[in-house]
Amino acid sequence: MIFLPVLIVILVLIAVSCIKIVPQAHAFVIERLGAYSQTWGVGLHFKVPFIERISRRVNLKEQVVDFPPQPVITKDNVTMQIDSIVFFQITDAKLFTYGVENPILAIENLTATTLRNIIGDMELDETLTSRETINTRMRASLDVATDPWGIKVTRVELKNITPPTAIREAMEKQMKAERERRESILKAEGEKKSAVLVAEGRKESMILQAEADKQAVILAAEAQKEKMIKESEGRAAAVLKVQEANAEGIRMIREAGADQAVLTLKSLEAFAQAANGRATKIIIPSDIQGIAGLASSLKSIADTPEPEKAADNSGKFFQSVSTTEAVK
Repeated sequence: MIFLPVLIVILVLIAVSCIKIVPQAHAFVIERLGAYSQTWGVGLHFKVPFIERISRRVNLKEQVVDFPPQPVITKDNVTMQIDSIVFFQITDAKLFTYGVENPILAIENLTATTLRNIIGDMELDETLTSRETINTRMRASLDVATDPWGIKVTRVELKNITPPTAIREAMEKQMKAERERRESILKAEGEKKSAVLVAEGRKESMILQAEADKQAVILAAEAQKEKMIKESEGRAAAVLKVQEANAEGIRMIREAGADQAVLTLKSLEAFAQAANGRATKIIIPSDIQGIAGLASSLKSIADTPEPEKAADNSGKFFQSVSTTEAVK
């Protein structure tokens, strides 16, 4: 009676222990009597007690392994320390379990060997500037080598490339000299651009000054032209006014009924004004000379007292006429 319940409990515990659940992104490798039986995927599974066992629980997620720095020698005999990172994913749980004893150690050694082969064909400068090429070549080589192990290498990255101390110091000096050279070039280019801007500014200033001088000359010429036009118009207006005044005087004389003697006296006044000028010789027509004599006689008669006018008028008149005739 006591043995039966104990047996039932033991059987229940054994049955429960044989129920297995495989989580997502995992796989269980099952062996039956020491030989590979099957690979369990995600889900609920039941193994035969005492006959089957879980040989390995395999993680199917992408994994990353950071390997310690590896010493490598370049084509120009420079020893460097290179720290690499490998990303891989298990694609076949059976091959991963039975293909190699220690897959991670195998990948590390294979990575170091492949890295030495690739770097050995490259010089130092090429190694420092060709990381992407090295990564691609290493990924391809490791992927082919790890495929029989059920491992797929997805990516390889060179984390650090550390050359010797002397080379680092030389490279730092070279980089410093390069920075100073670039700084000098940038400074020279800046000074050149500044000089060009200053020259452009001076050029624009000179052009603007020339344009201003040109406009000033044009405005001065136009002002002088306007002044001369105004002066000419003023003189023409003055001459016109004088001519209009003379015409008005002649009209008034004619309207007043002036005879030939008055007109002759006006002519004599004009000749008198001409004689007051700078000319040294004045040619007077003969008829004007006779008229001048006649006017002079008439003036004398007008100035003589009344008793004497009657006696002298006839003589002076005829004398003037005779003188005029002689001049003719």
